[in-house]
Formats: sequence, structure tokens, C-alpha cells
Amino acid sequence: MSNKRDIHTVPASDRWAVKREGNSNPLSTHRTKAAAEEAGIKVAKRDRVEHVIHGRDGRIQDSDSYGNDPNPPKDKNH
Repeated sequence: MSNKRDIHTVPASDRWAVKREGNSNPLSTHRTKAAAEEAGIKVAKRDRVEHVIHGRDGRIQDSDSYGNDPNPPKDKNH
């Protein structure tokens, strides 16, 4: 599964988008960040990749791995 690219939840004008790393076209767009995060998690779990969540300013706020992470995070958020 090394050819699978991470999933990103990113701001898109007045909406939120779920994008696959390296692709300019979104997989989906949503009215709220929460809805976009939920959709991003589903895709990341299905594809067993990382889900990266960005803020309105574009900076990374959080990320979660749903694949075989050799160095799993020590946080207990998720």
C-alpha cells in the first residue's frame, strides 16, 4: 500500500475539502470542517493512510495514522 497517498482536510474558499496528497482536485467538499474531517477519516481508514487536518490558515493542526505506522504517536487524542 506504499503507493497510497495521505488524505488532507483543507480549507477551500468558504468550504472545506478532502484531498488526496498530490492531487489538486478534491475527493469531496463540505460546508463544515467537522463534516470534512469525518469524510477524510473514512477515506484514510479505508486506504490505511494518514489523515492530516489543516486550519483555516493552512497550517497542520492534527494528524492521525490509520495504517501500519512503524512509530505510532504517543498521544491519546484518538
